[in-house]
Amino acid sequence: MEEKVSGCKHVLMVPYPSQGHINPMLQFSKRLCSKGVRVTMLTTIFISNSMHLQSSSLLGSVHLDFISDGYDEGGFAEAASVETYLSRMEEVGSKSLREFIKKQSSSDEGIDCVVYDPLVIWVLDVAKELGLMGAAFFTQMCAVNYIYYHVYHGLLKVPISSSLPISIEGLPLLHFKDAPPFVSDPAFYPAYFELVVKQFSNIHKADLLLVNSFYKLEDQVVDAMSKVCPVLTIGPTVPSFHLDKTIPNDRDNVLNLFELDSSPISWLKQKPAQSVIYVSFGSMVCFSSHQMEEIAFALIQTGFNFLWVIPDFHTKNLSEEMGKKIEACGRGLIVNWTPQLEVLSNDAVGCFFTHCGWNSTLEALCLGVPMVALPQWTDQPTNAKFVEDVWKVGIRMKEDENGIVRRDEIQSCIRVVMEKELGREMRINAKKWKDLAVEAVTQGGTSDHNINEFIKNLKKS
Repeated sequence: MEEKVSGCKHVLMVPYPSQGHINPMLQFSKRLCSKGVRVTMLTTIFISNSMHLQSSSLLGSVHLDFISDGYDEGGFAEAASVETYLSRMEEVGSKSLREFIKKQSSSDEGIDCVVYDPLVIWVLDVAKELGLMGAAFFTQMCAVNYIYYHVYHGLLKVPISSSLPISIEGLPLLHFKDAPPFVSDPAFYPAYFELVVKQFSNIHKADLLLVNSFYKLEDQVVDAMSKVCPVLTIGPTVPSFHLDKTIPNDRDNVLNLFELDSSPISWLKQKPAQSVIYVSFGSMVCFSSHQMEEIAFALIQTGFNFLWVIPDFHTKNLSEEMGKKIEACGRGLIVNWTPQLEVLSNDAVGCFFTHCGWNSTLEALCLGVPMVALPQWTDQPTNAKFVEDVWKVGIRMKEDENGIVRRDEIQSCIRVVMEKELGREMRINAKKWKDLAVEAVTQGGTSDHNINEFIKNLKKS
């Protein structure tokens, strides 16, 4: 029986408006609701329209509401640049948020605490202006946040040297290829570099810092970061069905940018155990046609079955000829989007060929699936470093001098995970992390304890 530690406190969740940031916060919201907290999630009008959501509707026990970010028709794509979008989102979003909170305060559903994604730092300023408790919710792993902390405070010089390793307490030695590209090359995406580093510009105002991870997964990092910036690990934010099974009907992430295709589940049921390579690089990664061709040839040449997720706007980089080759081999299935958790939990899946986005990495860890890593940007290189060298649940591919991962390298790495003794060891390690993830969120576990601590702080506010 789930412990109830709260009365009727009301928490407002404000995520950064993208699927990879909304879903973790939504899962955390469900945890809070299961403990008696009222939660409203606030996202943008564009998100509500693109996902066909109704204002003031419910996702399970979580209330949904929406405000403007200044781009109600087209969202981010409507803006002239990243800088333009972020600036207008702050200008319009601050005003919209302030009005929303004041309106709530005039009713019997006043807000007690605002939980915000630090990528929208202005949310904390609004919360404090209105006298509310504010808690930061980091959707990426603790190690990556700690790197950004060091950059913000001048403890890590950027751009980093390609020849000298990065030494930060609690982290393994990181080399150039292991660091977030924003750190190795701030000019890579200057607007995003400023965005991730500025997360810490007003963090001293936050009452609590929450991280989507669990203690035993990053114990040394958490211990080190807590000395300067105390954090509470409250993850993994994976639906309860795949962990402790305490939240009814919590089986999958319910906010999706693309229409789901459930046909792969029937396809998987016809395949032998651990015979399928699941390939998905998330919703944002877009490879060159050359890289797509190398991946396709490698998948065909492995001789294994493979399920490859390619969102619509990427298909232009997979030639019609290559699509026919995949169809002709009789072992591959390409889909637009599919329920990833249901795929990863299927016995037919033998490995996950992934970009190592944090949500995908956590889901693979929680379901005990070893990984083949092809990281691209943001936190992905650091996640891949931990996957390979710290948690030992996968292997990272090596690029050539032109930044392309060749078909022989792809095929070799897949065979290591699917066939070799090292792959069997990875599977054993993956099972260990799966068990520890379940332990963390089960009543009395570290994440469950930290969620209760958060709620106790609510009661004091």
